Amino acid sequence: MSSSPTYRAWQSLSTKPIGSRLFSLAAMARVPYFAAVLPHVVRMEPGLAEVTIPKWPMIHNHLHTVHAIASCNAAEMAMGMLMEATVPTTHRWIPKAMTVRYLAKATTSLRARAELAPPDFDGITEGVDVVVPVSVTDRNGVEVVHADITTWVSSRIQ
Repeated sequence: MSSSPTYRAWQSLSTKPIGSRLFSLAAMARVPYFAAVLPHVVRMEPGLAEVTIPKWPMIHNHLHTVHAIASCNAAEMAMGMLMEATVPTTHRWIPKAMTVRYLAKATTSLRARAELAPPDFDGITEGVDVVVPVSVTDRNGVEVVHADITTWVSSRIQ
């Protein structure tokens, strides 16, 4: 299986001092929309990715908790890192839908964890929906948001 340039960059940088921070900065430069939540990719491998975001004033809501869309951004970033590490270069993926449940107030920094048993990519030719579950937890391990992100995965060769 050939891995994506994003995953190869993670593999190269993550083992070096401040490498995961440099990788996260590069990811924000490539997708500036995520910069508002200051994501830090802390784990990325086939079937698993984790991203942390700090609780800081730019993402507070009127209750001084992390606002809902910031939580969604963390979830989407974790899903994207998982897919970049999981989907071989023979295939492509794109987010299609997101179902989100807000379970508790987010009063601390957050960790988004996306986890998925990788599908059999050899069997994906026409395209298929792949749902990536993402759990967003606070510093105490309490799940504050749960997202199921549907991605469309298809073969590059059709």
